[in-house]
Amino acid sequence: MNNLPTDTQIIIIGGGVMGASTAYHLALRGVRDIVLLEKEPFFGQGATGKCAGGIRYQFSTAINIALSQLSLPMLEQFEEETGQAIDLQWPGYLIFATREADVPIFHRNISLQNSMGVPTEWLDNTAVSHLIPQLITDDILGASFHAGDGLADPNGVVAGYITAARRLGVTALTDSAVIGIETEQGRVTAVQTGNGRITCEQIVNAAGPWAGQISEMMGVTLPLTAVRRQILTTTPLPDLAPNLPFVIDFATGLYFHREGEGVLTGMGNPNQAAGFDETVDADWEDVHLDAAIARFPLVERAGLLAHWAGLYENTPDAHPIIGAIEQVDGVYLVTGFSGHGFMHGPAAGLLLSEIMLDGQAHTLDVSSLGNGRFATGKLIKEYNVI
Repeated sequence: MNNLPTDTQIIIIGGGVMGASTAYHLALRGVRDIVLLEKEPFFGQGATGKCAGGIRYQFSTAINIALSQLSLPMLEQFEEETGQAIDLQWPGYLIFATREADVPIFHRNISLQNSMGVPTEWLDNTAVSHLIPQLITDDILGASFHAGDGLADPNGVVAGYITAARRLGVTALTDSAVIGIETEQGRVTAVQTGNGRITCEQIVNAAGPWAGQISEMMGVTLPLTAVRRQILTTTPLPDLAPNLPFVIDFATGLYFHREGEGVLTGMGNPNQAAGFDETVDADWEDVHLDAAIARFPLVERAGLLAHWAGLYENTPDAHPIIGAIEQVDGVYLVTGFSGHGFMHGPAAGLLLSEIMLDGQAHTLDVSSLGNGRFATGKLIKEYNVI
């Protein structure tokens, strides 16, 4: 039984990491009259549950690095805080360059990261070969490497936040798709779901790739584009190094990391049309596997364990949208993370709770990430988006 309330103070739409983190951090501040709505049968089955699980400090803008500096330590404390294990690992991230034009940009990014206290290193071709002997490195000009980047379990993070939020009094419901939003005199007043209507004072739109569809219910268009990305995992590879980093070929978008006894790998299709198709494109999977084998031949000896497709929600500058919208009072956004939302979910939920309760975020100034920046053209492009 769904047990849908008829009235609440805050409705959070979306049960992935953004919605779950926001619910938890609001409840920690004493706000318990919250209903979180997830359209799927289980929490975290959308973009969060289908991501690669990477967590990193290696970004090209100060705000994204700062978000990581806030969020990743929160993940380090996650099990102690919530009681939920999240399989935290720190194999490092290695992002390599094969194009001359990228090398000075890599160095600039490393300098920025170093200036903010992130000890990223530049590795030359010889050092890359030494670090990962099974990697084909003939065309690699160098790489950025930070040993403090890593991996965590997305489903564990969502489950931990949902369970902890429920302990604090939050109502979190699955199978509860939002089908309409009511406003009156420029203010949100109610949400219609497939199970009934809930009146409310505030809404958090944490619907990830579907956040644009939710906003359209209020007549508000967001600069979001949903784009398919797909991933596969392999059967065990006995010769796989136990300390294999998360490896990214920046030019092609190919990436892979150890997953259990095998490998998880993906590669974005640069010609992928926007849309909500989450079926696996078999033709692109063949292209991806050819690239993976050419770069890391060990993959050819593995079988396919699983494959799936999910969605990025991209903004024009590859930075998230965090904060209130101007068009409708009482509506807040936490979306648009452009493929790196999972790792910033803990921080984003904390910061949005501060905006909602205090009028602004004070743990980290994220005023530059408001939705209004798109109208004014104040965009800062993130370079390290895969």
